[in-house]
Amino acid sequence: MAEWERDTRADYESKGFAVSSGFGKKPALLVVDFIVGFTDPTSPLGGDFDAEVAVTAQLQTAFRKSGLPIVYTTVEYKEDLSDGGVFVKKVPSLGILRKGSPNCVVDARLKPLPGELVVSKNYASAFFGTDLDSYLRSQGVDTLVITGATTSGCVRASAVDSLQYAYYTIVVSDGVGDRAQGPHEANLFDIDAKYGDVIDGNAVLTYLRGLATSGFSDAARTEFETWWNAGHKAQA
Repeated sequence: MAEWERDTRADYESKGFAVSSGFGKKPALLVVDFIVGFTDPTSPLGGDFDAEVAVTAQLQTAFRKSGLPIVYTTVEYKEDLSDGGVFVKKVPSLGILRKGSPNCVVDARLKPLPGELVVSKNYASAFFGTDLDSYLRSQGVDTLVITGATTSGCVRASAVDSLQYAYYTIVVSDGVGDRAQGPHEANLFDIDAKYGDVIDGNAVLTYLRGLATSGFSDAARTEFETWWNAGHKAQA
């Protein structure tokens, strides 16, 4: 932990910030914008997110084995970008995300299964202008585990709205990424101070392991336990 972070965190904690809000009883995994336009480092919007995609893939498998919901987001615009408003004026490179472009497709390493929801959005938050909240409530979800890109943009916006829609909010520190380390670290610090808990993927797996003892159906419990015992458990 950097000196500034250590000192600032101590100051924040003394003032009542950065208290853990924890998990609820039923989580969903929200994969924010791990689409080709962001995970391809040669894209004007892209970065090197291989490690973060790998962490997300492990959580994806764990959520599938648990029978828990997974939601993916993509960004896509009309050909004339009229649905992008001021956002595409502020960030003109968003123009590569026109509907039908390969850039808008979820990265093949995280390919959604039939029945897993893919939410199309025009702005930063996964909630803004979408039916995400209605879907989550229909599934009985009270906790969002968030991975994706970028930490300072769509991840942060989605985390803030997740809190504002009254979900326990978990941002996976090694499952989210940014184009530069400074904005990544600063935004994780800020999210953890005010909007949700920032923990790593192993901590999420440990939580799911505990949930398996009481919160899963018999079939999901058996499938998760088989996967867990096969060596996919959280690393110490």
